[in-house]
Amino acid sequence: MAAQFLSAVSHIPGNRDINPVPSSSSAFGTPVHPIRQKQTSDAAIPSILPISLPVATLRPLAFRTFTKKHNLTLTSSALQVIATFIGTHCGSGWREEGLAEKVLDDAARAWKKNGTSVIIPGEGNDLAEILQNIGRCMVGGRVVHHRAQSRHDNFVQDQGLSDGPVARPGGLSRDDSQQSVRLTSLGIKDNEEDVPSQNPRSWLRVVDAFEQPRLTYNPIQKTFEHIRTRASLLPGPSCRIALLRDRYNMVHQRLMRNEAFQTSAVAVSRSNALQRSSSETVMPQQAYKLTPIANLLGRSGSTHVLLGLLGTSATGDLILSDLTGSLALDLRHARPVPEDGAWFTPGMIVLAEGLYEEEGCIARVGLAIDGGVGGMIGGIFHVASVGGPPCERREVTLGAMDAGKGGNTIAAGGFGWTDFLGVGSERANGPMMRRLEKKVLEEHHLASRPLGRSRVIILGEVNLDNSKTLAALKQLLGVYALEEAEQTPFAFVLIGNFTRYAVLASGGSGGSIEYKEYFDSLALVLSDYPSLLGDSTFVFVPGDNDPWASAFSAGATAVLPKKGLPEMFTSRVKRAFATANAETKGSADQKLKGEAIWSTNPSRLTMFGSSHELVIFRDDLSSRLRRKGLRFQAVAEPNSPGGGSAHSTRVDPRPVETTAEEYMDVDRTIESAESVVPNARAQETTPRGVPSDLQAARKLVKTMLDQGYLSPFPLTDRPVLWDFGGSLNLYPLPSAVVLMDPEAPPFALTYEGCYAMNPGPLIAQGKRGVAQWIEYDTRTRKGKMKDVRF
Repeated sequence: MAAQFLSAVSHIPGNRDINPVPSSSSAFGTPVHPIRQKQTSDAAIPSILPISLPVATLRPLAFRTFTKKHNLTLTSSALQVIATFIGTHCGSGWREEGLAEKVLDDAARAWKKNGTSVIIPGEGNDLAEILQNIGRCMVGGRVVHHRAQSRHDNFVQDQGLSDGPVARPGGLSRDDSQQSVRLTSLGIKDNEEDVPSQNPRSWLRVVDAFEQPRLTYNPIQKTFEHIRTRASLLPGPSCRIALLRDRYNMVHQRLMRNEAFQTSAVAVSRSNALQRSSSETVMPQQAYKLTPIANLLGRSGSTHVLLGLLGTSATGDLILSDLTGSLALDLRHARPVPEDGAWFTPGMIVLAEGLYEEEGCIARVGLAIDGGVGGMIGGIFHVASVGGPPCERREVTLGAMDAGKGGNTIAAGGFGWTDFLGVGSERANGPMMRRLEKKVLEEHHLASRPLGRSRVIILGEVNLDNSKTLAALKQLLGVYALEEAEQTPFAFVLIGNFTRYAVLASGGSGGSIEYKEYFDSLALVLSDYPSLLGDSTFVFVPGDNDPWASAFSAGATAVLPKKGLPEMFTSRVKRAFATANAETKGSADQKLKGEAIWSTNPSRLTMFGSSHELVIFRDDLSSRLRRKGLRFQAVAEPNSPGGGSAHSTRVDPRPVETTAEEYMDVDRTIESAESVVPNARAQETTPRGVPSDLQAARKLVKTMLDQGYLSPFPLTDRPVLWDFGGSLNLYPLPSAVVLMDPEAPPFALTYEGCYAMNPGPLIAQGKRGVAQWIEYDTRTRKGKMKDVRF
């Protein structure tokens, strides 16, 4: 049972949470007896008493906002309409509390976004519609943007805007109002059948890692809350503990929603063993139960299942930590589940089943505290099997279940009201955005236009200091420039490193000048294809060799998340886009111009609100996993030449690469994953006949998605900005994820409904004069490898 217990829980979704054990831990910094804060009632929503605001009183403020700041001109009739609106919605606090200035600024921005004239008339419906949309977003005289609206989504009290600590969906009356606010911010009117724009680019949004909403999971309320403290690049030490604790809490609640960890109301006898035949698993009748580490005291000789963070002690031995304490591990007889199907390194949160033995005849580990809660407890835990926490599908997390009729989706359970990315929650506008997505994308996918406009082109390791890269890029863009304007891909994603070496680490000003010249060369290549630049969005994601972090790291591991490329290096590329926009009118929407977005690493692309999410991440994951990963010896099969029953040997915690001859066992979901791996050469196969490159890709994808985190390594090995660590979360599971790793084989496969891809370097390794990339179709949510000779 110990050798296979985790195979039974690899992919079973659930929907139940439990409270964490209140105790202390040296790893997570929680108190022994948490102080329960007194619940205070929020203040009521302030009422606004309308006033009659004279036009002459508002004119100076309107002149500064519209004319000086936004270069717009207000007519007398328009000023009268705005004065009436501010007097009605802001009341007497329009000047003292600064309410009017925010309304004027939002109205000016909305007018400029519509692309009309610089003179704003009071007649007509344009200005009235803008003010009406702003009025829908106002609460207590203040404009509440879509990011701030997410406090409704979290079921938490915030300035008296929620119904209670935990609101019940059945008793909510805000469904229509919140959906109206969300869709209004996206340019959609209520009950509107006509789609405002048929161009898929108009529904694309790039979410910066530093602009992503900062959320934390509250295990008491069982909901996500906004972090209200100001983010800092150099926060206090408590933020480091909060980062680790938040990772643990999210994995813990996800595990408690799994059916395999939910206890039944009817008492049943526990099965003696899990029956397993190849990849088929029979579940036991009784759920598994997690035991806090602190509860192991006094229970020597008993078997338990633990959930904790793998780490190392002061002497280099492996330990496991949770919110209650830490415990030394003995992995000499441990088996991974599945066999050679995932990586295990310090810094990962894992499930471990084994036998606890109190100290007595065993020696203490490292510099542990003298037993007890609050540090390293006495004894040692002999691990029999270890595995990652099972992944949870996106629709289960968001509570989106297919209804089957009309292609609609019904939201039920989960975190449907939580706005994770600031683009709207599932309950607010999910069904509407899915209908719009289907209508827009199907419109561009006709029999006469089989390619469609719903494609995203993903290029990896675009080394501009390599002349072959520019030649390959020119050939690649030429392929899509020959297509009709209605079939042009709406987005191109270029992923670094943009130089093979850290150019800025050479010192002096020569490095920055050389780096800028590389992007000037890129601008020359892009200017040859104005049709693509005018009808597409180009997203640039940096790597470790790109500025400014590479200036002091010399291309070594830099801190995450990483800011986008500085503007001083990209001016010539931006000029190329401006020239292309002037030459072309745009095929689908004349108001929508091509643009270059210099995003962060990681970065997220959302299409149609929360309906579609694409995560892009650049890191050398495979090499770091091989260096830090634990090695488990191969299992001797009963019918092997060695004879005898299966056995295991000692685990070597030192980094040793896994050979292709070792036994591999992949769980059922990974085994049946759809995958595309290029056959550049005759690939080696595993004992089960699976190509070694495909097995390596499955192993990497399962590890990252099960952890639900893009950097599951110790902070000393892969530094993370503590206040922005939430941008690395893979929860809820995205629709697709790009794990750009130049040392891993290119792949495209599906795991638990998430489509994982690695385009590999643009210049294909092992092929002379061949460029490779991935073409991802947002309509089918599938990608395929493409290549071209240059």
